[in-house]
Amino acid sequence: MEDSFKKVLFKYHSNVLDKEVKETMWALEVDAEKGHYQLDSIPFYGASIATNDIFKATFDELEGFLVYENTVTTSENSIVLVIITDEMSDGKLLQQAFKNRHCDSEALNDAYFSMEILKSVDYRLIKELLDDYETQGTINHAEPCLSKKHREDLQKLDESNEKTSS
Repeated sequence: MEDSFKKVLFKYHSNVLDKEVKETMWALEVDAEKGHYQLDSIPFYGASIATNDIFKATFDELEGFLVYENTVTTSENSIVLVIITDEMSDGKLLQQAFKNRHCDSEALNDAYFSMEILKSVDYRLIKELLDDYETQGTINHAEPCLSKKHREDLQKLDESNEKTSS
């Protein structure tokens, strides 16, 4: 089973870093003949792919890696990047607050983590918490890979806010 996990290279422009990046992530081989893999990592720098998405990759001799080509099927999961702007805030506690809402995350360092929002999670609850932390000056966040399902959740939030303010 271990052999079915492969390291894949993703090359893309990161709007978060405002530069071209290379990022390697783990993926599960789902169809070797077609070159299809399922992402098993949480992207750090703003790739437009989420955990459990199925994608095509081919081996690149120059890079020495499988290299991402395109997404075949989306999982409807989303990825949110969080930068802790308040030096007094504990990143592990912030991560735990989101984990309590069923969002796993991986920290790059004490001030930056990327978070997975599963399709089954109502993104309105996550967005409200993100916005609260941002209003408090604790974090900034980016939504480089927001699924159709989670965009629809936000639309419901907007509609609800419009009804409340009328």
